[in-house]
Amino acid sequence: MLAEFIDPAYLGFILVGVMLFAIFVGFPISFTLIFLGFVFGYLGFGKLVFYLMTLQFSMVMTEQTLAAVPLFVFMGIMMEQAGLMERLFSSFQMMLARVRGALYYAVLFVSVIFAAATGIVGASVTILGIMAAKSMNRSGYDVRLAAGTITAGGTLGILIPPSIMLVVMGPIMEIPVIDLFAAAIIPGILLASLYAGYTTIRCMINPKLGPVIPEEMRAASMKEVWIEFFLGLVPPAALVFAALGSILFGFATPTEAAGCGAMGALLLSLAYKKLTFSKLQEALVKTLEITALIMVLVAASNFFGAVFARLGTPTLLTEFLLGLEMNKYLILAIVMVAIFLLGWPLEWVPIVMIIVPIILPLIEALGFNLTWFAILVAVNLQTAWLSPPVALSAYFLKGVVPEWDLKDIYYGMMQFMVLQIIGLVLIIIFPKIALWLPTLLYGQ
Repeated sequence: MLAEFIDPAYLGFILVGVMLFAIFVGFPISFTLIFLGFVFGYLGFGKLVFYLMTLQFSMVMTEQTLAAVPLFVFMGIMMEQAGLMERLFSSFQMMLARVRGALYYAVLFVSVIFAAATGIVGASVTILGIMAAKSMNRSGYDVRLAAGTITAGGTLGILIPPSIMLVVMGPIMEIPVIDLFAAAIIPGILLASLYAGYTTIRCMINPKLGPVIPEEMRAASMKEVWIEFFLGLVPPAALVFAALGSILFGFATPTEAAGCGAMGALLLSLAYKKLTFSKLQEALVKTLEITALIMVLVAASNFFGAVFARLGTPTLLTEFLLGLEMNKYLILAIVMVAIFLLGWPLEWVPIVMIIVPIILPLIEALGFNLTWFAILVAVNLQTAWLSPPVALSAYFLKGVVPEWDLKDIYYGMMQFMVLQIIGLVLIIIFPKIALWLPTLLYGQ
């Protein structure tokens, strides 16, 4: 047994190094985690690793909260396929047709609603790009500011509840999902407000960046505007707010609300005459694919994290950092920078399910509020989506708007990345931004 020759805690550092190398090389994350968990677990503490895997996988399978994942995914996909986001964008565009920068506001408003419908960043950026880019080009909008608005708005899906990432993060960090949902609302609104304020200032300084919408793209009458408003804005917004409100005010669990939201999206698709058998089949298959990916990753990372913890590495790491007697906010800054850098090559799933459990004992030892820390991680990962050179959001947008130069998309994204860093710093300085609403609602 290797544990006789080397401290198992040090074996954990080798485990993490091999894991990161394997993921960067391109090995499938789930199978890499299971395989490495088995190998290093057996080396560290023998046959106990087999019982540990059985326990961790069964815990994931019986976790009721995670049943909300496929339901929220299905809700978002059905709203996307029913064309509800296009109607929403069209109605808001008509209402603000005479306002400078109207399409920026329309993108940000729709992105907030769509973020609450689906936490899938790729889908959000893609749909926003398809909807808005053509209108922005025809209206003479600045490509860089337009690209930044679309990509930044699309990443709000990570944060704004009912976010799939928060649903997954809750059980991992042993925090009620409703607390995370409540804590994420004001930071999400804060970021959207920073984006809107930035575009407003830019358009005031240089009106050419966001001119008023041309006459031929405006509604013929106010009647048309109001019809589009009630058909395009009210139903999807009501569905999203009903699902979220029922969770926040304790009328339903996240799983129950997700079930009602999924049924509501199905009924809205039927009402808008967009529901066909082929679209329903496609939505179900997409939901199955995304859910299977997330759930296998959750189970694999839970097992990997349990092996890592059993080796004793988190305890060793925590004791070492606490022994340095550094200011706890300096340690927090180091953790945030590490997560930000890992967010370049990795998606949120491995970071939330592998990296966060590793550093959780340290955060608890430092006395930080875990709900607040969870929101910091979410905002941080959102920022990483906009950080070149990887910045997956840029490639999603480039894929649907090929006429926009990738350099311009990058430049636009970086402006909004700075805004997100400002938002992150504000939440660190003023924890009440994240904690005020959960305290108000649940007295915690």
